[in-house]
Formats: sequence, structure tokens, C-alpha cells
Amino acid sequence: MADHAHHHEESFVSKYVFSMDHKMISKQFLITAIGMGIVAVMLSIFFRLQLGWPGESFAILETFLGKWAPDGVLDRNAYLALVTIHGTIMVFFVLTGGLSGTFSNLLIPLQIGARDMASGFLNMLSYWFFFVSSVIMIFSLFVEGGAASGGWTVYPPLSALPQAMPGSGMGMTLWLISMVLFVVSSLLGGLNYIVTIINLRTKGMKMTRLPLTIWAFFITAVLGVLSFPVLVSAVVLLLMDRTMGTAFYLSDIFIGGEALDVTGGSPILYQHLFWFLGHPEVYIVLLPALGISSEVIATNARKPIFGYKAMVGSILGIGFLSFIVWGHHMFVTGMNPFLGSVFVFTTLLIAIPSAVKAFNYLTTLWKGNLRFTPAMLFSVGLVSTFVTGGLTGIILADSALDVSVHDTYFVVAHFHIVMGMSAIFGMLAGIYHWFPKMFGRMMNTKLGYVHFWVTLISGYGVFFPMHFVGIAGAPRRYYDYSAFEYLDFVMDLQPMISVFAIVGGIGQLFFLFNFFHSIFRGQAAVQNPWRANTLEWTTPVERIHGNWPGELPEVHRWAYDYSNPAHEEDFVSQITPALPGEEIH
Repeated sequence: MADHAHHHEESFVSKYVFSMDHKMISKQFLITAIGMGIVAVMLSIFFRLQLGWPGESFAILETFLGKWAPDGVLDRNAYLALVTIHGTIMVFFVLTGGLSGTFSNLLIPLQIGARDMASGFLNMLSYWFFFVSSVIMIFSLFVEGGAASGGWTVYPPLSALPQAMPGSGMGMTLWLISMVLFVVSSLLGGLNYIVTIINLRTKGMKMTRLPLTIWAFFITAVLGVLSFPVLVSAVVLLLMDRTMGTAFYLSDIFIGGEALDVTGGSPILYQHLFWFLGHPEVYIVLLPALGISSEVIATNARKPIFGYKAMVGSILGIGFLSFIVWGHHMFVTGMNPFLGSVFVFTTLLIAIPSAVKAFNYLTTLWKGNLRFTPAMLFSVGLVSTFVTGGLTGIILADSALDVSVHDTYFVVAHFHIVMGMSAIFGMLAGIYHWFPKMFGRMMNTKLGYVHFWVTLISGYGVFFPMHFVGIAGAPRRYYDYSAFEYLDFVMDLQPMISVFAIVGGIGQLFFLFNFFHSIFRGQAAVQNPWRANTLEWTTPVERIHGNWPGELPEVHRWAYDYSNPAHEEDFVSQITPALPGEEIH
């Protein structure tokens, strides 16, 4: 075993480019996701300028978008393209590939006591499929005929007919190809994570001693392996409709008053296939963030996580229920009312395990010896947004209420708070907490505080007013609302929302400077800066192939033995043997 610590000398390419070390692959996922996130935030600022001040000229639009913004005014088709690519990048390339790819790769081997992933080669392929997919998605913005413009869900028939709209040409085809490659990346990674957790746990690491982060990554990988192939089937059928003359999703289509010769298909089929992935996708995004926050909250509250078994059960319950609720996205498609009532019931049922997690977080925080590190602040912020977004989810789960606010800004507000903000907060909490393990240095705490408060305030400033905009009846993805006389209220709120969006985007510069500056100039980290229990903090600060220089550690207790009265220190590492007469988990 000790031989693994003295691995052969690596070249620059094998160490930094085509690396098979899970720690380096984790960094590759993170840096790529940050780059994609920068693009997505810039796109959102561009279309928020149009929504806040429709028809106004902005030099920044003309500078960055060129012909898409003649005279500094955003083109209508360009607006739809920006909204589509922004949503796609955030949901898939930042919150799915970025979040899971970064922290599953970093933490699974370290926290279960393994040398590396089960297959380093498949792990490397997973990243490079992700990278190529990202490049194709960005490239699709610049092709002749315009980028994909059908929204991040790319519903047919518009997405199936290249001649139907400017955003259904080559850009849409590249969007579909990019998503196929992305799914291949996710499946390679997910299978690797599952096999590693099941087979490579170190001695003593029973499933009941796993940190909640590993449970979250494990169930997330299972969800991905079961649901992402359905998205591939939906995308392949759509590509066939676009290029081979099939009609899986096309029926009774009219363009310019003339009927197209397509029969037998149904665009509703695409919605079923998409949302069968789409709702597990919500928890593919959320569960890793919740797992990260469980670890950060327990560590910084200096208390055992409250109700460990209930938390594991809630993860399992959420994973199961996420597969039987997809129809709540489709209440307005004319489904049988009884079938709709079934989806209402299963959707409301998922509130139970979600509430278990929220209450267990609050109970862990209660009377804890709290340390408000930036990671802790973002984790507490996640609890806030998870509860806030969950309450509006109850409204959307009721089919009678959902029909009134479906496809309005109310839906935009709900999923951005419950999924977007919560997942981003979890991801940022993980970066601040495990940055010393990734790079051997500490991030600047004061900049982290500024980053948190700007992000929290601006996030709520953007999405909380959108609930009222949606209740007022404003449909989403509209280029200009000034023509709607009854939406004067909406027009009054749009500038304020845009200001908060711009401030929030600029606020991320604090994080970017802190992140990249700390990689090279940050304070050197000690081995266990947070005085945590889990196995990753028993490895040396410097990067070592195989993680541990000698034998693999042996686990004697669970991951949350904080403030144990039998020990002088307020933390007890998982490798610490039991004292005489001590009862351990």
C-alpha cells in the first residue's frame, strides 16, 4: 500500500490535463464550472437590461453582443437565445456537472478511505466529455442562424422544425449534441461514484458511518444513472425529427397557414420524457448541496448532526419520490384529472422528507457553539432558501393553483430560490470549506463575508418580487411587457429586479478574486483547519497520489462525534479508537 504514496514522476499533461487523480479531476470540474457560470451570469445581466429598461440603448450590449444588439438594443431573437443558454448552463453545466463533478470526485475517495475512484480512466473520460460538451454549448451561441431559442426545456414543435424560427437552426442541433455528450459524462461519473462507494470503503467504514455528504452523492448518482438515459432518448428522437423526417413529436403543424406533412407524433411525449429526467434533476442538483451543508453545519455548530438516521431516510425518500412526481410540470397539458390528483398527492408527499431535513438542520443549529465561517453562512443561507422555495412549491404542487400561475414569473421565482440559490449556496459553502483540502491554502474570510451578504440580499432582491410579478399574470420569457396595459405593476418592479441582478453579478467578483488569488497567495493551510472528524482531514496537506502515505485508515466511529463528553477535545476523528467503556456509533 505504501508504494502508492511514491508514484512515478508525472508529466505536465498526465498531471494537469489528462489526469486520473480524483483530486485533480475535481479541480478541473470546478474551474470549468466557474467559467461556465461566468458566461451564464453575463447572459442574465444582458437580458435583465432589456427587461428592466426595454428599448433603451446600452453600450455594453453592443460591445459584447455585436449584431445581436444593434445600436445597443437587444434583438428579440437574441433575447430568447440568451434566456435559453443561461438556463441550460446553470441547470446542467454549473449545478449538475459542476457541483457533483467537483465534490463527488474530491470527497468520495477521501471520506470513505479509498486511494482513488474505482476507475481513474472512466473518471478522466467523464471530465473530458463534460468539457467538450461545454465547448459545444458555448459555440452554439455563435453559429449562423442563431443559438437555440426554445427555452432550456427546448419543447417541440418549435425545437423540432429548423424552419419554424431563427433559434431552431444549427444552434439547436448543437444544443442537442452537447446534451448527449453531457449525459455520457454524467453516466460515466455516476457509475464510478456508485461502484466506489459500495466497494472501496476502508475497514470499519460501514454504511451507517458514512458522512451525509457521501449518502447524498450516492443517491444523486443513482438518480442520474436511472433518469439521464431518458433524456438521451428524448434528445435522440428530437434529432431524428429534425434531420431524418420522422414525426415522433410532430402532428398537425402549420407554418404560414400551410400544413406540414407530418402526422402521428405528439409534443406531449417529449414533455413526459423530459420531465421524467427533469424532476429527479431538481434533486440531482439539490441533494449534493444539502449533503455539503449537513457536513458544514455539524462541523461549525460543534454538535452531532441531529437525527442522522432520519436524514439518511429523508435522502432515500426524496430519491424515490422524485421519480413519481414529474407530471406536476404538465398540469396544463390536458391530462386526466384523476392522474393529476395522483401527481398532486405524490408531490405534496415529498414535502415530508424535505421538512425532515429542514427541521434537523434547525435542531442541529439550536444551542450550538456556532462558528460563522463563510461556509457556515452559505449553509445557513441554503436552509433559508430551501424553506422559502419549498413553501411556494406547495402552491405549485396543487393543480388548481398551478393552472393559474403556470408559465409565469411565479414559477421562475420558485425554482430559482429552491433550486438555483440553494444549490449555488451549497456549492459555495463546499468551496469555502474544502478549499484548504483542494489547494493547500485558505481563502480570505472577510471577502467571503462580503460575498455572502451581497449574494444573499441580491438573490432575494431578484427572486422574491418575481412571485408578485407572476401572481399579477406576467408570463415568463417575454421580451417586452410594456404592451400589456394591465401589467404596469410589473413594469414598475422590473428595473428594481434588474438592479439587484446586476449587483449580484458584480458581487461574484469578490468570490472570483478571492478564489484565484488564494490559490497562489492565500495563507498556507494546516492539516485540519476546521477541527473536523471526517477522514479527508487526516491526509497530508500536500497532494499525494493515493491520499494516505502509508496504510489506509481504519474507522472506529461515525462522522459526527462533536462535543463528546468522554473526550477533552470537542471533535473526535473517525480514526480514533473507542475509550474503555465508551459507546460509539
